[in-house]
Amino acid sequence: MTVTLNSRQDMTLETLRRVAWAGENVAFSQEALSHMAAARRRFMRLLEDPAVSVYGVTSGYGQNARVRLTPEQRALHASRPPIQQAAGWGDPLPDRVTRAIIFARLTNFVDGGAAISPAVAQAVAGMLDGRSLPTVPTRGQGGAGEILSLSHLFGAVAQSAPVAEKDVISLINGSPAASALVADAALAAGARLPLAVEIFALAAEAFNTPLTHFDPALGELWNTPHDAWALAQLHAAVGTGHGGARRPYQAPVSFRILPRMLGQARRVQLLAAEVAGESLAAVTDNPVMLPPDAAHPDGRIISTGGYHNPYAVMAMDAVTAANANLIVLAGRMAAKLLDGHVSLQADQFGLGGTAAYLGCLPMAITGYEEEARLCAMPTLLPGSESGGFGQDDVASPVFPAWSKQDRSGSLLEAALASLAFIAVRGLDRLERPVPPALAELAAEVRRHLPDVDSPLALGPAAYGLEAELRRRVFTVP
Repeated sequence: MTVTLNSRQDMTLETLRRVAWAGENVAFSQEALSHMAAARRRFMRLLEDPAVSVYGVTSGYGQNARVRLTPEQRALHASRPPIQQAAGWGDPLPDRVTRAIIFARLTNFVDGGAAISPAVAQAVAGMLDGRSLPTVPTRGQGGAGEILSLSHLFGAVAQSAPVAEKDVISLINGSPAASALVADAALAAGARLPLAVEIFALAAEAFNTPLTHFDPALGELWNTPHDAWALAQLHAAVGTGHGGARRPYQAPVSFRILPRMLGQARRVQLLAAEVAGESLAAVTDNPVMLPPDAAHPDGRIISTGGYHNPYAVMAMDAVTAANANLIVLAGRMAAKLLDGHVSLQADQFGLGGTAAYLGCLPMAITGYEEEARLCAMPTLLPGSESGGFGQDDVASPVFPAWSKQDRSGSLLEAALASLAFIAVRGLDRLERPVPPALAELAAEVRRHLPDVDSPLALGPAAYGLEAELRRRVFTVP
Protein backbone atom coordinates (compact mmCIF):
# COMPACT_ATOMS: atom_id res chain seq x y z
CA MET A 1 0.00 0.00 0.00
CA THR A 2 1.04 3.59 -0.64
CA VAL A 3 -0.02 6.71 1.25
CA THR A 4 -0.60 9.51 -1.26
CA LEU A 5 -0.14 13.06 0.00
CA ASN A 6 -2.18 15.85 -1.56
CA SER A 7 -1.81 18.46 1.20
CA ARG A 8 -0.67 18.71 4.78
CA GLN A 9 -4.17 17.77 5.89
CA ASP A 10 -3.20 14.23 4.89
CA MET A 11 -0.54 14.27 7.62
CA THR A 12 -2.47 12.54 10.39
CA LEU A 13 -1.77 10.12 13.21
CA GLU A 14 -3.41 7.35 11.22
CA THR A 15 -1.34 7.95 8.07
CA LEU A 16 1.79 8.09 10.23
CA ARG A 17 0.83 4.75 11.76
CA ARG A 18 0.45 3.25 8.30
CA VAL A 19 3.83 4.56 7.18
CA ALA A 20 5.94 4.30 10.34
CA TRP A 21 4.48 1.23 12.05
CA ALA A 22 3.00 -0.72 9.13
CA GLY A 23 5.75 0.11 6.62
CA GLU A 24 3.69 1.59 3.79
CA ASN A 25 5.29 3.74 1.08
CA VAL A 26 4.60 7.43 0.46
CA ALA A 27 4.12 9.38 -2.76
CA PHE A 28 3.19 12.98 -3.53
CA SER A 29 0.18 13.56 -5.75
CA GLN A 30 0.62 15.60 -8.91
CA GLU A 31 -1.32 18.40 -7.21
CA ALA A 32 1.17 18.48 -4.34
CA LEU A 33 4.13 18.49 -6.72
CA SER A 34 2.55 21.42 -8.58
CA HIS A 35 2.16 23.35 -5.29
CA MET A 36 5.81 22.69 -4.44
CA ALA A 37 7.01 23.77 -7.88
CA ALA A 38 4.99 26.98 -7.76
CA ALA A 39 6.29 27.85 -4.28
CA ARG A 40 9.82 27.16 -5.44
CA ARG A 41 9.44 29.54 -8.38
CA ARG A 42 8.08 32.28 -6.12
CA PHE A 43 10.94 31.77 -3.71
CA MET A 44 13.57 32.07 -6.42
CA ARG A 45 11.93 35.30 -7.64
CA LEU A 46 12.16 36.69 -4.10
CA LEU A 47 15.89 36.02 -4.11
CA GLU A 48 16.28 38.28 -7.15
CA ASP A 49 15.75 41.26 -4.83
CA PRO A 50 19.24 42.20 -3.56
CA ALA A 51 17.71 43.67 -0.39
CA VAL A 52 15.92 40.47 0.68
CA SER A 53 17.35 38.67 3.71
CA VAL A 54 16.74 34.93 4.12
CA TYR A 55 18.40 33.13 7.01
CA GLY A 56 20.68 30.33 5.87
CA VAL A 57 20.29 31.34 2.20
CA THR A 58 21.54 34.90 1.82
CA SER A 59 23.39 34.56 5.12
CA GLY A 60 25.32 31.92 7.01
CA TYR A 61 23.91 29.67 9.74
CA GLY A 62 23.82 30.22 13.51
CA GLN A 63 26.51 32.61 14.68
CA ASN A 64 27.19 33.46 11.02
CA ALA A 65 23.67 34.78 10.43
CA ARG A 66 25.10 38.29 10.30
CA VAL A 67 27.37 37.36 7.38
CA ARG A 68 25.89 38.42 4.05
CA LEU A 69 26.63 36.08 1.15
CA THR A 70 27.28 37.12 -2.43
CA PRO A 71 25.37 35.23 -5.16
CA GLU A 72 28.48 33.14 -5.81
CA GLN A 73 28.95 32.34 -2.11
CA ARG A 74 25.23 31.58 -1.86
CA ALA A 75 25.43 28.84 -4.47
CA LEU A 76 28.46 27.25 -2.81
CA HIS A 77 26.83 27.50 0.61
CA ALA A 78 23.68 25.79 -0.72
CA SER A 79 25.62 22.77 -1.95
CA ARG A 80 27.26 21.91 1.38
CA PRO A 81 25.72 18.85 3.08
CA PRO A 82 25.00 19.04 6.84
CA ILE A 83 27.63 16.47 7.78
CA GLN A 84 29.31 18.38 10.60
CA GLN A 85 25.97 18.95 12.33
CA ALA A 86 25.55 15.19 12.85
CA ALA A 87 27.28 15.43 16.23
CA GLY A 88 25.32 13.08 18.54
CA TRP A 89 25.69 9.31 18.91
CA GLY A 90 24.45 6.37 20.96
CA ASP A 91 21.10 4.62 21.60
CA PRO A 92 19.65 4.59 18.06
CA LEU A 93 15.98 5.23 17.47
CA PRO A 94 13.84 2.25 16.47
CA ASP A 95 13.17 2.06 12.73
CA ARG A 96 9.50 2.87 13.25
CA VAL A 97 10.45 6.21 14.84
CA THR A 98 13.01 7.00 12.14
CA ARG A 99 10.33 6.36 9.52
CA ALA A 100 7.95 8.57 11.48
CA ILE A 101 10.42 11.46 11.41
CA ILE A 102 10.89 11.09 7.64
CA PHE A 103 7.13 11.09 7.18
CA ALA A 104 6.68 14.14 9.43
CA ARG A 105 9.40 15.93 7.45
CA LEU A 106 7.09 15.91 4.41
CA THR A 107 4.59 18.31 6.03
CA ASN A 108 6.75 21.34 5.35
CA PHE A 109 7.14 20.25 1.74
CA VAL A 110 3.70 19.22 0.56
CA ASP A 111 2.03 22.67 0.48
CA GLY A 112 5.18 24.60 -0.42
CA GLY A 113 5.91 25.96 3.05
CA ALA A 114 9.59 25.04 2.82
CA ALA A 115 9.97 26.19 -0.82
CA ILE A 116 12.08 23.07 -1.34
CA SER A 117 12.95 21.80 -4.80
CA PRO A 118 10.37 19.12 -5.71
CA ALA A 119 13.12 16.66 -6.69
CA VAL A 120 14.65 16.90 -3.20
CA ALA A 121 11.23 16.45 -1.58
CA GLN A 122 10.66 13.32 -3.66
CA ALA A 123 14.07 12.00 -2.64
CA VAL A 124 13.01 12.30 1.02
CA ALA A 125 9.69 10.52 0.36
CA GLY A 126 11.65 7.82 -1.47
CA MET A 127 13.50 6.98 1.75
CA LEU A 128 10.27 5.29 2.90
CA ASP A 129 10.36 2.62 0.17
CA GLY A 130 11.69 -0.03 2.55
CA ARG A 131 15.40 0.65 2.17
CA SER A 132 17.81 0.56 5.11
CA LEU A 133 17.71 3.90 6.91
CA PRO A 134 20.43 5.98 8.56
CA THR A 135 20.96 5.54 12.29
CA VAL A 136 19.57 8.41 14.34
CA PRO A 137 20.86 8.62 17.92
CA THR A 138 18.64 9.61 20.84
CA ARG A 139 21.53 10.85 22.97
CA GLY A 140 23.35 14.15 22.67
CA GLN A 141 20.35 15.95 21.15
CA GLY A 142 20.94 19.33 22.78
CA GLY A 143 20.68 21.60 19.78
CA ALA A 144 18.54 24.70 19.52
CA GLY A 145 16.27 22.83 17.13
CA GLU A 146 16.51 19.33 15.66
CA ILE A 147 19.46 19.82 13.31
CA LEU A 148 21.68 17.27 15.09
CA SER A 149 19.24 14.41 14.59
CA LEU A 150 18.00 15.53 11.17
CA SER A 151 21.55 15.89 9.88
CA HIS A 152 22.14 12.21 10.68
CA LEU A 153 18.94 11.33 8.87
CA PHE A 154 19.12 13.52 5.76
CA GLY A 155 22.85 13.98 5.24
CA ALA A 156 22.94 11.40 2.46
CA VAL A 157 20.01 13.03 0.66
CA ALA A 158 21.80 16.38 0.80
CA GLN A 159 24.84 14.75 -0.82
CA SER A 160 23.03 12.82 -3.54
CA ALA A 161 20.01 14.96 -4.51
CA PRO A 162 20.32 18.06 -6.74
CA VAL A 163 20.22 20.61 -3.90
CA ALA A 164 20.10 24.38 -4.45
CA GLU A 165 19.31 27.45 -2.34
CA LYS A 166 17.41 26.60 0.86
CA ASP A 167 17.10 22.87 0.10
CA VAL A 168 19.58 21.72 2.75
CA ILE A 169 18.18 23.92 5.51
CA SER A 170 14.70 22.68 4.57
CA LEU A 171 15.91 19.16 5.30
CA ILE A 172 17.27 19.88 8.77
CA ASN A 173 15.14 22.70 10.18
CA GLY A 174 11.62 22.67 11.67
CA SER A 175 10.33 20.14 14.21
CA PRO A 176 9.47 16.87 12.43
CA ALA A 177 11.21 14.88 15.15
CA ALA A 178 8.93 16.35 17.82
CA SER A 179 5.87 15.54 15.74
CA ALA A 180 7.07 12.00 15.15
CA LEU A 181 8.10 11.36 18.75
CA VAL A 182 4.80 12.49 20.27
CA ALA A 183 2.92 10.51 17.63
CA ASP A 184 4.91 7.40 18.51
CA ALA A 185 4.19 7.99 22.21
CA ALA A 186 0.46 8.35 21.51
CA LEU A 187 0.32 5.17 19.44
CA ALA A 188 2.29 3.16 22.00
CA ALA A 189 0.19 4.42 24.91
CA GLY A 190 -2.99 3.64 23.02
CA ALA A 191 -1.85 0.06 22.37
CA ARG A 192 -0.51 -0.47 25.90
CA LEU A 193 -3.60 0.73 27.74
CA PRO A 194 -5.92 -2.21 26.83
CA LEU A 195 -3.25 -4.63 28.09
CA ALA A 196 -3.05 -2.71 31.35
CA VAL A 197 -6.84 -2.86 31.73
CA GLU A 198 -6.85 -6.63 31.25
CA ILE A 199 -4.02 -7.34 33.69
CA PHE A 200 -5.42 -5.04 36.36
CA ALA A 201 -8.81 -6.71 35.87
CA LEU A 202 -7.15 -10.12 36.39
CA ALA A 203 -5.61 -8.83 39.61
CA ALA A 204 -8.92 -7.44 40.80
CA GLU A 205 -10.66 -10.74 40.18
CA ALA A 206 -7.87 -12.66 41.93
CA PHE A 207 -8.30 -10.35 44.91
CA ASN A 208 -12.06 -10.95 44.84
CA THR A 209 -12.62 -7.20 44.65
CA PRO A 210 -16.23 -6.09 45.15
CA LEU A 211 -17.76 -5.59 41.73
CA THR A 212 -19.32 -2.35 42.93
CA HIS A 213 -15.88 -0.70 42.78
CA PHE A 214 -16.19 -0.85 38.98
CA ASP A 215 -19.88 -0.05 38.70
CA PRO A 216 -20.47 1.92 35.46
CA ALA A 217 -22.89 4.13 37.39
CA LEU A 218 -19.88 5.82 38.96
CA GLY A 219 -18.99 7.35 35.61
CA GLU A 220 -21.78 9.91 35.82
CA LEU A 221 -20.92 10.76 39.42
CA TRP A 222 -17.23 11.29 38.68
CA ASN A 223 -18.13 13.45 35.70
CA THR A 224 -15.31 12.62 33.29
CA PRO A 225 -15.68 10.57 30.12
CA HIS A 226 -12.27 9.06 30.74
CA ASP A 227 -13.28 7.51 34.07
CA ALA A 228 -16.50 6.33 32.46
CA TRP A 229 -14.41 4.65 29.76
CA ALA A 230 -12.24 2.91 32.35
CA LEU A 231 -15.24 1.72 34.35
CA ALA A 232 -16.83 0.32 31.22
CA GLN A 233 -13.60 -1.46 30.25
CA LEU A 234 -13.14 -3.03 33.69
CA HIS A 235 -16.80 -4.01 33.89
CA ALA A 236 -16.58 -5.69 30.47
CA ALA A 237 -13.37 -7.50 31.44
CA VAL A 238 -14.57 -8.86 34.77
CA GLY A 239 -18.25 -9.27 33.91
CA THR A 240 -20.19 -10.95 36.70
CA GLY A 241 -17.00 -12.46 38.11
CA HIS A 242 -16.73 -16.02 39.35
CA GLY A 243 -20.32 -16.11 40.60
CA GLY A 244 -19.44 -16.84 44.22
CA ALA A 245 -19.34 -14.69 47.33
CA ARG A 246 -17.36 -11.46 46.95
CA ARG A 247 -15.13 -9.74 49.46
CA PRO A 248 -17.34 -8.63 52.39
CA TYR A 249 -15.94 -5.10 52.61
CA GLN A 250 -14.10 -2.60 50.47
CA ALA A 251 -10.75 -3.42 48.88
CA PRO A 252 -7.60 -1.37 49.53
CA VAL A 253 -7.23 2.02 47.93
CA SER A 254 -5.13 0.70 45.04
CA PHE A 255 -8.10 -1.34 43.80
CA ARG A 256 -10.72 1.33 44.40
CA ILE A 257 -8.88 4.10 42.56
CA LEU A 258 -8.00 1.84 39.65
CA PRO A 259 -10.76 3.21 37.37
CA ARG A 260 -9.65 6.77 37.98
CA MET A 261 -5.98 6.04 37.34
CA LEU A 262 -6.82 4.16 34.15
CA GLY A 263 -9.02 7.12 33.26
CA GLN A 264 -6.05 9.41 33.74
CA ALA A 265 -3.94 7.21 31.49
CA ARG A 266 -6.68 7.32 28.86
CA ARG A 267 -6.91 11.08 29.13
CA VAL A 268 -3.19 11.68 28.60
CA GLN A 269 -3.09 9.18 25.73
CA LEU A 270 -5.82 11.18 24.00
CA LEU A 271 -3.91 14.37 24.79
CA ALA A 272 -0.81 12.92 23.12
CA ALA A 273 -2.90 11.89 20.11
CA GLU A 274 -4.39 15.39 19.89
CA VAL A 275 -0.98 17.06 20.07
CA ALA A 276 0.37 14.61 17.51
CA GLY A 277 -2.45 15.41 15.11
CA GLU A 278 -1.88 19.15 15.45
CA SER A 279 1.89 18.81 15.13
CA LEU A 280 1.88 16.54 12.11
CA ALA A 281 -0.17 19.03 10.09
CA ALA A 282 1.83 22.07 11.24
CA VAL A 283 4.38 23.91 9.08
CA THR A 284 7.38 24.58 11.32
CA ASP A 285 10.12 25.49 8.85
CA ASN A 286 12.63 28.24 9.53
CA PRO A 287 12.69 30.30 7.44
CA VAL A 288 9.17 29.61 6.21
CA MET A 289 7.56 30.55 2.92
CA LEU A 290 4.21 32.29 3.34
CA PRO A 291 1.63 32.07 0.54
CA PRO A 292 0.93 35.04 -1.76
CA ASP A 293 -1.49 37.78 -0.77
CA ALA A 294 -2.57 41.11 -2.25
CA ALA A 295 0.46 42.93 -0.87
CA HIS A 296 2.93 40.16 -1.60
CA PRO A 297 2.21 38.47 -4.96
CA ASP A 298 5.19 36.14 -4.55
CA GLY A 299 4.54 35.55 -0.88
CA ARG A 300 7.01 36.26 1.93
CA ILE A 301 9.75 34.34 3.67
CA ILE A 302 10.33 34.96 7.37
CA SER A 303 12.26 33.47 10.27
CA THR A 304 10.31 31.67 13.00
CA GLY A 305 10.67 29.58 16.16
CA GLY A 306 8.44 26.80 14.89
CA TYR A 307 11.19 24.24 15.44
CA HIS A 308 10.42 24.25 19.19
CA ASN A 309 7.35 22.14 20.04
CA PRO A 310 6.59 22.50 23.78
CA TYR A 311 3.26 20.73 23.40
CA ALA A 312 4.94 17.49 22.34
CA VAL A 313 7.13 17.61 25.46
CA MET A 314 4.13 18.36 27.68
CA ALA A 315 2.12 15.46 26.27
CA MET A 316 4.98 12.95 26.49
CA ASP A 317 5.67 13.97 30.08
CA ALA A 318 2.00 13.36 30.89
CA VAL A 319 2.20 9.85 29.40
CA THR A 320 5.33 9.16 31.46
CA ALA A 321 3.64 10.29 34.66
CA ALA A 322 0.58 8.13 33.97
CA ASN A 323 2.83 5.13 33.34
CA ALA A 324 4.61 5.73 36.65
CA ASN A 325 1.29 5.92 38.50
CA LEU A 326 0.12 2.63 37.02
CA ILE A 327 3.37 0.97 38.09
CA VAL A 328 2.68 2.12 41.66
CA LEU A 329 -0.75 0.48 41.51
CA ALA A 330 0.74 -2.73 40.12
CA GLY A 331 3.21 -2.91 42.98
CA ARG A 332 0.62 -2.24 45.66
CA MET A 333 -1.82 -4.76 44.22
CA ALA A 334 0.88 -7.42 43.91
CA ALA A 335 1.81 -7.01 47.57
CA LYS A 336 -1.80 -7.04 48.74
CA LEU A 337 -2.58 -10.17 46.74
CA LEU A 338 0.30 -11.98 48.43
CA ASP A 339 -0.69 -10.88 51.93
CA GLY A 340 -3.31 -13.32 53.19
CA HIS A 341 -4.34 -10.99 56.01
CA VAL A 342 -5.38 -8.41 53.43
CA SER A 343 -6.55 -10.60 50.58
CA LEU A 344 -8.55 -12.81 53.00
CA GLN A 345 -7.26 -15.82 51.09
CA ALA A 346 -4.74 -17.20 53.62
CA ASP A 347 -1.59 -18.60 52.02
CA GLN A 348 -3.19 -19.74 48.77
CA PHE A 349 -0.86 -17.46 46.79
CA GLY A 350 2.36 -19.14 47.89
CA LEU A 351 3.66 -17.30 50.95
CA GLY A 352 3.46 -20.40 53.14
CA GLY A 353 6.85 -21.84 52.19
CA THR A 354 5.90 -23.53 48.91
CA ALA A 355 8.47 -23.97 46.19
CA ALA A 356 6.93 -21.41 43.85
CA TYR A 357 7.38 -18.41 46.11
CA LEU A 358 6.28 -15.21 44.36
CA GLY A 359 6.98 -12.76 47.17
CA CYS A 360 9.99 -11.24 45.41
CA LEU A 361 7.96 -10.05 42.43
CA PRO A 362 6.58 -7.00 44.29
CA MET A 363 10.16 -6.18 45.26
CA ALA A 364 11.09 -6.14 41.59
CA ILE A 365 8.12 -3.88 40.85
CA THR A 366 9.45 -1.47 43.49
CA GLY A 367 12.63 -1.23 41.41
CA TYR A 368 10.62 -0.48 38.28
CA GLU A 369 8.60 2.08 40.22
CA GLU A 370 11.66 3.97 41.42
CA GLU A 371 13.16 4.08 37.95
CA ALA A 372 9.83 5.30 36.56
CA ARG A 373 9.79 8.08 39.17
CA LEU A 374 13.10 9.34 37.80
CA CYS A 375 11.66 9.27 34.29
CA ALA A 376 8.62 11.21 35.47
CA MET A 377 10.61 14.30 36.45
CA PRO A 378 9.42 17.27 34.34
CA THR A 379 11.19 17.89 31.06
CA LEU A 380 11.89 21.61 31.01
CA LEU A 381 13.85 23.87 28.71
CA PRO A 382 17.52 23.21 29.47
CA GLY A 383 18.91 25.44 32.19
CA SER A 384 22.23 25.99 30.44
CA GLU A 385 22.84 27.65 27.10
CA SER A 386 22.71 25.45 24.02
CA GLY A 387 26.08 24.30 22.75
CA GLY A 388 25.76 26.60 19.75
CA PHE A 389 26.94 30.18 19.65
CA GLY A 390 25.19 33.50 19.31
CA GLN A 391 21.54 32.94 18.51
CA ASP A 392 21.38 29.26 19.56
CA ASP A 393 20.82 29.89 23.26
CA VAL A 394 17.96 27.45 24.08
CA ALA A 395 17.95 23.73 23.28
CA SER A 396 14.91 21.63 22.40
CA PRO A 397 14.15 18.87 24.98
CA VAL A 398 11.94 16.61 22.85
CA PHE A 399 14.35 13.69 22.66
CA PRO A 400 14.79 13.35 26.45
CA ALA A 401 11.00 13.54 26.83
CA TRP A 402 10.51 10.72 24.33
CA SER A 403 13.26 8.58 25.84
CA LYS A 404 11.71 8.88 29.31
CA GLN A 405 8.28 8.07 27.96
CA ASP A 406 9.58 5.03 26.08
CA ARG A 407 11.49 3.79 29.12
CA SER A 408 8.53 4.27 31.43
CA GLY A 409 6.39 2.27 29.01
CA SER A 410 8.78 -0.68 29.13
CA LEU A 411 8.90 -0.43 32.94
CA LEU A 412 5.10 -0.54 33.04
CA GLU A 413 5.16 -3.66 30.87
CA ALA A 414 7.61 -5.28 33.31
CA ALA A 415 5.42 -4.38 36.30
CA LEU A 416 2.30 -5.67 34.57
CA ALA A 417 4.03 -8.95 33.70
CA SER A 418 4.94 -9.43 37.38
CA LEU A 419 1.41 -8.62 38.54
CA ALA A 420 -0.06 -10.97 35.93
CA PHE A 421 1.98 -13.89 37.30
CA ILE A 422 0.63 -13.34 40.79
CA ALA A 423 -2.95 -12.82 39.64
CA VAL A 424 -3.09 -15.97 37.49
CA ARG A 425 -1.38 -18.02 40.18
CA GLY A 426 -4.00 -16.86 42.67
CA LEU A 427 -6.90 -17.71 40.41
CA ASP A 428 -5.45 -21.14 39.67
CA ARG A 429 -4.66 -21.93 43.30
CA LEU A 430 -8.17 -20.97 44.33
CA GLU A 431 -9.59 -22.93 41.39
CA ARG A 432 -11.51 -19.83 40.51
CA PRO A 433 -12.54 -19.45 36.86
CA VAL A 434 -10.95 -16.73 34.80
CA PRO A 435 -13.51 -14.31 33.33
CA PRO A 436 -14.10 -15.24 29.68
CA ALA A 437 -12.88 -11.87 28.41
CA LEU A 438 -9.53 -12.49 30.11
CA ALA A 439 -9.08 -16.17 29.21
CA GLU A 440 -6.68 -15.54 26.31
CA LEU A 441 -4.45 -13.34 28.44
CA ALA A 442 -4.44 -15.85 31.31
CA ALA A 443 -3.44 -18.61 28.89
CA GLU A 444 -0.53 -16.49 27.67
CA VAL A 445 0.60 -15.91 31.26
CA ARG A 446 0.49 -19.67 31.95
CA ARG A 447 2.65 -20.33 28.89
CA HIS A 448 5.42 -18.32 30.52
CA LEU A 449 4.87 -19.80 34.01
CA PRO A 450 3.56 -23.30 33.20
CA ASP A 451 4.21 -25.11 36.51
CA VAL A 452 3.51 -22.98 39.55
CA ASP A 453 4.85 -25.62 41.97
CA SER A 454 8.33 -26.01 40.43
CA PRO A 455 11.33 -23.93 41.50
CA LEU A 456 11.73 -21.31 38.80
CA ALA A 457 13.85 -18.23 38.21
CA LEU A 458 11.04 -15.72 38.08
CA GLY A 459 13.02 -12.94 36.42
CA PRO A 460 13.60 -14.66 33.06
CA ALA A 461 10.06 -16.03 33.06
CA ALA A 462 8.55 -12.62 33.76
CA TYR A 463 10.84 -11.07 31.16
CA GLY A 464 9.46 -13.48 28.59
CA LEU A 465 5.94 -12.28 29.35
CA GLU A 466 7.07 -8.66 29.32
CA ALA A 467 8.56 -9.21 25.85
CA GLU A 468 5.26 -10.65 24.67
CA LEU A 469 3.38 -7.65 26.04
CA ARG A 470 5.79 -5.31 24.25
CA ARG A 471 5.38 -7.27 21.03
CA ARG A 472 1.63 -6.77 21.29
CA VAL A 473 2.05 -3.04 21.87
CA PHE A 474 4.17 -2.52 18.76
CA THR A 475 2.56 -5.04 16.41
CA VAL A 476 0.25 -3.46 13.86
CA PRO A 477 -3.15 -5.22 13.84
